[in-house]
Amino acid sequence: MSGPVVLITGGASSGKTRYACQRAAACGPRVLYVATCRPEDEEMRSKVARHRRERPPGWSTVERTADVAGALGSGFDAVVVDSLTLLVAAQVLSGADGSAVEAEVERLVAAPPAPLFLVSDEVGWGIVPETPVGRLFRDLVGRANQVAAARADEVVVMVAGIPLVLKGRGGSSTPD
Repeated sequence: MSGPVVLITGGASSGKTRYACQRAAACGPRVLYVATCRPEDEEMRSKVARHRRERPPGWSTVERTADVAGALGSGFDAVVVDSLTLLVAAQVLSGADGSAVEAEVERLVAAPPAPLFLVSDEVGWGIVPETPVGRLFRDLVGRANQVAAARADEVVVMVAGIPLVLKGRGGSSTPD
């Protein structure tokens, strides 16, 4: 039996991770948090540390920058993947093309063993990147979001900490 897929997207610092974690916690105490970040600078290490402090101590954490679907074991009440954006970044840096990124997302959303909360940024709302790799990244994140949204049971966009349900029933209309 597979769980529903919920895509939570929005701009940077819009409350996506907090909302995903609240929704996952409501499913039960056994939550798997899959971190796709490579904290390579002090600012990112600080953000990762803050996210760790905000998660309940009993949650399991796995760090993955590829084959995230392979990390989704059974026995969890919910799974949070934070984030598709950073997963795509790792894929771009490793030389993956659009079909590889789409295949990764397809595997991830195919049959999660528990409710799956995917966090991703809407990077296309900003300026057009100056470099070809920046434009490739923007386009691949957009495509990954489209693939996830098409397969998701629910799609939520976060704006200023407020969840707006684009597809599906939605959970709580406001985060705690």
